[in-house]
Amino acid sequence: MAKNKDARPPTFAVSVVGLSGTEKDKGNCGVGKSCLCNRYVRPHADDYYSEHTSVLSTIDFGGRVVNNDHFLYWGEVPHRGDEGADCKVQVVEQTEFIDDQTFQAHRSTNMQQYAKRAASAKLQSAEKLMYICTDQLGLEQDFEQKQMPDGKLNVDAFVLCVDVGKGCNRKFDDQMKFVNGLYSQIAKSKKPVVVAATKCDDPVEQHLRDLHAFVAGKKNLVLAETSARANVNVELCFNALLQQLDKSRAKPKMLPYAEACKVQRQLVASATERFEKLTAQLVRDHRATCKGALAGMRGNPDYEDFVALEGSRKARGMLTKHMAQLKQEHVARRREEYLATLPKTLNNLLSRLDEVEHLTWAEAQSLIRRRPDFHCWFVVLERTPWDASEHADGSDRRIPFDLLATADGERVFRDHVRHLQSEKRRLDAKERFKKTLERLHFIGAGQPWEEVACLLPEDEAHGVPGEADRRDVYARHQREMVERAKEDFQEMLFEHAELFYDLDLNATPSCDKMSEIHGVLSEEPRYRALQRLAPDRESLLLKHIGFVYHPTKETCLSGQDCVDLKVEQVLADRLLRREPELRRYGGADVDKVNLCLLGREGLPQELANEIRAQSTDDEYALDGSIYELELLAVDVNSTLLFSHTWLATFKPHGCFCVFDSSESLNCVGDCVGRIRAEMAQGRGETFAPPLPFVLILANQRDGVCKNVPILRHQGQRLANKLQCTYVDAPSAAFARKFSEAQVKQGLRAVLDGPRQNSDAPAAPPPPPFVRDASSEADLRVVMCAVCWDPFGAELILSPFLESRRCGADGPGRPNALLLDKMVGAGRRRIRVSVLSYHSAIGVRRDELVHGYILVYSAKRKASLATLRAFLAEVRDVIPVQMVAVTDSQADFFEDDGVKELMTEGERIATEIAAKFTALYSLSQYHRQTEVFTPFFNEALEKKADVESAFWSDGASRERAGAGPELSRSSPLARSPAYDAYYPESDDDNEAPPPYSPIGDDVRLLPAPSERAKYRVDPEGNEYPLHGGAPAADHERNHKVPPPVRPKPALPRPGVKKLDPNLLKTIEAGMRGNRRPVPPRGHADDAEASDGYADPADALLRSGAFRPDDVYAEPDDARDRPLKFRDSSGPGGGAEDENGYERKARTAPRPTKYKHRSKILFSKTKAYQRRFHSDSDGEESGPALQKKKKGRAHRGGEEDPLLSPADPWKGGIDNPAVTSDPEQEDKKMKKKKTPKTPKEPKKAKSSKAPKPLYPPTRRTWESNYFGVPLHNLVCPERPIPLFIEKCVDYIERTGLTTEGLYRVSGNKTDQDNIQKQFDQDPSVDLLALDVAINAAAGALKAFFADLPDPLIPYALHPELVQAARLADYAERLHVLKEIVNKFPSVNYHVFKYIITHLNRVSQHSKSTLMTADNLSICFWPTLMRPDFENKDTLSSTKLNQAVVETFIVQSDFFFHGGDAVRHDGAGAGGPPPHPCRDMVEALLPLQLPPPLQPQQIQRALPPEPLV
Repeated sequence: MAKNKDARPPTFAVSVVGLSGTEKDKGNCGVGKSCLCNRYVRPHADDYYSEHTSVLSTIDFGGRVVNNDHFLYWGEVPHRGDEGADCKVQVVEQTEFIDDQTFQAHRSTNMQQYAKRAASAKLQSAEKLMYICTDQLGLEQDFEQKQMPDGKLNVDAFVLCVDVGKGCNRKFDDQMKFVNGLYSQIAKSKKPVVVAATKCDDPVEQHLRDLHAFVAGKKNLVLAETSARANVNVELCFNALLQQLDKSRAKPKMLPYAEACKVQRQLVASATERFEKLTAQLVRDHRATCKGALAGMRGNPDYEDFVALEGSRKARGMLTKHMAQLKQEHVARRREEYLATLPKTLNNLLSRLDEVEHLTWAEAQSLIRRRPDFHCWFVVLERTPWDASEHADGSDRRIPFDLLATADGERVFRDHVRHLQSEKRRLDAKERFKKTLERLHFIGAGQPWEEVACLLPEDEAHGVPGEADRRDVYARHQREMVERAKEDFQEMLFEHAELFYDLDLNATPSCDKMSEIHGVLSEEPRYRALQRLAPDRESLLLKHIGFVYHPTKETCLSGQDCVDLKVEQVLADRLLRREPELRRYGGADVDKVNLCLLGREGLPQELANEIRAQSTDDEYALDGSIYELELLAVDVNSTLLFSHTWLATFKPHGCFCVFDSSESLNCVGDCVGRIRAEMAQGRGETFAPPLPFVLILANQRDGVCKNVPILRHQGQRLANKLQCTYVDAPSAAFARKFSEAQVKQGLRAVLDGPRQNSDAPAAPPPPPFVRDASSEADLRVVMCAVCWDPFGAELILSPFLESRRCGADGPGRPNALLLDKMVGAGRRRIRVSVLSYHSAIGVRRDELVHGYILVYSAKRKASLATLRAFLAEVRDVIPVQMVAVTDSQADFFEDDGVKELMTEGERIATEIAAKFTALYSLSQYHRQTEVFTPFFNEALEKKADVESAFWSDGASRERAGAGPELSRSSPLARSPAYDAYYPESDDDNEAPPPYSPIGDDVRLLPAPSERAKYRVDPEGNEYPLHGGAPAADHERNHKVPPPVRPKPALPRPGVKKLDPNLLKTIEAGMRGNRRPVPPRGHADDAEASDGYADPADALLRSGAFRPDDVYAEPDDARDRPLKFRDSSGPGGGAEDENGYERKARTAPRPTKYKHRSKILFSKTKAYQRRFHSDSDGEESGPALQKKKKGRAHRGGEEDPLLSPADPWKGGIDNPAVTSDPEQEDKKMKKKKTPKTPKEPKKAKSSKAPKPLYPPTRRTWESNYFGVPLHNLVCPERPIPLFIEKCVDYIERTGLTTEGLYRVSGNKTDQDNIQKQFDQDPSVDLLALDVAINAAAGALKAFFADLPDPLIPYALHPELVQAARLADYAERLHVLKEIVNKFPSVNYHVFKYIITHLNRVSQHSKSTLMTADNLSICFWPTLMRPDFENKDTLSSTKLNQAVVETFIVQSDFFFHGGDAVRHDGAGAGGPPPHPCRDMVEALLPLQLPPPLQPQQIQRALPPEPLV
């Protein structure tokens, strides 16, 4: 043991000895001394070498490792015992090296025999290096070099190695003889000795027993059974030796080899299991590399433990095996996917059983390859089999065609054929069962399956295999039955139209009325068909009642089949507002029209070809005139648009802008803005009318396109923004992209505008909102049709649309058309409003109508019933034309139902002296306006009588409130807007219906505070004064009428108070019989400026109700105003209660058609007689009149219950009239509650725009795209890598591409670029060979996907303010200060992209992308504005100008250069101010105001009574 003066751990030197010498002495292999030393000194599996040779060359023997000695220094091993102190063990091996030339031992300084030399306790060798392996010899510099300490060692103990293994050609007895002699020499040194039995992993049991016997015969000798190769008991051998050197250490237990080997195997198995788990956890992709996987495992304890025990080579082998297994599993999964998809594929390609039932599998494969959509499902690979090709690892999920050649493919095919056969049998059985159910008449709607199953015939009950199928068929049969029963029930309700016509105003009929309805309907089989579905039946009934009360197109039960919607659509497609006269431009006849056709991708040329196909020798016939058309088809990418001379050369009168996608729509919008800007600069100060633009949507030829509604919406929005006409694509399927109706509508829009290049100077535009009084129609006719009738709206409109002198009516009347026709002695203008019957109810009451054309279907009873109910309430002075519609004349003779309905219609027409005609859908003869000529003549003849009866109508006169300034025949005296929004009295407080048949564009009146801003023309029209500030469109169209002043209670002395219910009944009857009186002034105690308007019916009423005065008219009513007497003056009490007296003479009493027709009268009377038969038999005359109670007034019609001429009518109990104290209290509280005025809207404060977060365009998960910008950059790389790659690729390959950044790339290619970058950021775009436009689109998409725009929202207002600066130099410096406020990350990226756009603009001659064009394409992406915000729309041009300035002046803003002169500014001046280009686009849309009654425009001062 080395002496150790310091406190350092002790160091022991151990010498390993054993049989050595020549091959003759030791055999063909050693005894394992070197392997034992190797395993103990370097136990790591990668550091263990199983081959160590003792045959060396002279040079190797003289090297520093051997150093001419017959021993090796293996190094130093630190050791820490469980209880003993720390120590170090230096290991040397005593051997004998043989010369590879002489095969004799090398000569050394110590020439003693091996036994004596090996037992030596002192070893010395200067500068001797540590031995590692045989490869180290001669290459010492490539291995670790560590010298033997001090060049000498004192051996403290010995390990005697004895080989007990097989395979050596030596005798064990000779080895034991040598060992015995060697032990004798070692024993003399009195050093501890441990015998190591080596190669025990493959021992000879006899040798091991002999060795045990040898050891047992020696005193204090220990035997350790070891195996260096299996690393068993190696460390135990040296630990036993250390215990003999250091007695403080615990004596180790010497385990037999078998037991120790078991422990070692458990240790290795545990490490292997943990390594396998680690591998399965980290390596999941079969495409991963072994090198990369091992690199990811380094440092993991499980990996390090396994490598230490088994070695990295075995770890690599296990990893390779694992990845091969992953590959097999992946291929197996893909195979299962393909086989799972194959049945669906075969079901699509081979869906017919008769085709494949008798085919072999080879024939079926040939048939599959011949299918047109074969490549959508299969892929033919060049390299087979598929699992050895790249297809197995790709994203293509199509089935490899070579998979069909396998047995699994044929098996799937056979299963598919059997499935088709089974499905066919199943469907046949279900169909037979369905027919069986249809034959069983005892099955009713809503009947459960359990009741029917037991009643089915025995042979039919099992006709369908499976209970589920039977239930499914029955459920489908029940759905059809219920749907059919509900349709029949709804049709029955329409057939009983007269039953619902007198419902109460509040749409809550009384119990008696509901009993009457159910009593009448219960006799119908269609009513009883829903007996099991009573809740649904009641819901349908109440829904029908609600529709009767609110008859609008929104609540129409026919939905999209409503006549109002269909007529609007037909008129919008077939007509545009036009005058029947010859069109003229500034007084000159229009004979030649130059049209510019603008679009992209060949659309302009297709439109030009379509127009030429509709023309004859370039002459186009339109509305009776012939025009010579000069067409110029221009593509938006053409260089012609960038020429400033084409407008002056071609001189277009209009421009057709066609589009079929969002991209083409954007391009067209940009071009229109550019053309308008050029025209605005060219016009200068002289006035010239703007060029008309027409936006046309091309038809989708496939007929079904999901993008059509989106394109229609986008096109309408752009047309509103550009203030131009929008022409929609045909709604029905059309073979070509453009229809004749589109061309005609667009050409009319161009002809309506002034000629652009007329030789004569253009007159200044007329003042806005001025209408010529001569534009009013001479006759107003209403045509009515029934919703759900079995004919289209085109059929009933065909007599008018075929006329060349037919045009659309003005704004606000989408269902009306104007007809210019010879009627009587001259040409008349006839307005025909085509409405549904439910919409015509309001028109019948509120508007002046000179005649009705009532259309019904001769194949539908409900159609005639609706006509009867409507006609019954029409005044008998109004001419009526009845039209029966059927397919042909043969229907009258072949169909009894058609014959009955046509006969009944003709009888009604005969009874009321109306015109009757038939319209046949299969005939063209009756589709002419001449069929209505007699009716128009009659309407013209009775025009005066109709108007007289209209104005003499008491309710209409009171509601209209016509003053002396309005002519009795003037249409202005009756405004639907007034009737719709001003109730007659405080009882009529119902809200206006949601839909008015006159249209939604009716403008309400201005507030009293704004009356000064309007001028009143002689006819009562208002239009804004030119000197005032123009009102916004939404303010002009949505004025709220002033609140109605509450009526003061008039004292009536001497009059007893009547029952309030009786008063309401009397007032309900009088309301239809009052006469209008000129409006009175304000009372003395009322303030004229209190914000109230006088109620329209705030008149002093008559104190007595006399039936003979209802229809009386003053003698001088037509010649002078009525005389009034103030009731508050002296002697007022001597007059009537209302304070005035009148002298009147009776006029012929108007009546309704129901009183002139027995059919109409009997239909109305039949329902009431059926319900009131008992009461009518008991009471009559005055008793009955006393018992009646008035019901609420419906639609301003004459109330039949209160008419003295109709005593046979029975009253209906009305809950609104019945005395109820609680209801009265609620009404009084409701009336007394004052309405709180609405708070005025706060002014919009100028603040930063609201951030807009549009939905991402990506459909995959990404950790790069759509994340904040600061997450993608670092100080070393301030620009995101994706931006750099795209910009580099574009600048290297795409700076000559025409339309760069404007022409949209393929979205799939853009997504693929981003996906490839997601998977591998080092992807090379050049290698991908992507399209330039796709790369440009991917770059723009990167900015669009950012959570926040590159230009921060907070700086948008400052940029807009800077853009408004007039001084260009000041504007640049302010913009530079703003851009310096950008966040650092945004600044560097903005600088980079603007510099790139500047370089792109320098190649504008080839790309056609100037700085202006680039700014148009990029500013929405960089700023991401909210286009739904009005403020954003107003600053659009300014934002674009800001980005353009950044591009043009990029050197000034970012690189310290000087400001450059802008080429577009003319002679070197600064660029024009951005607001100048907005003049043309922001011209306000000027529409004439709707007609308003003059009475409610301003308060009339009280006039002295005469």
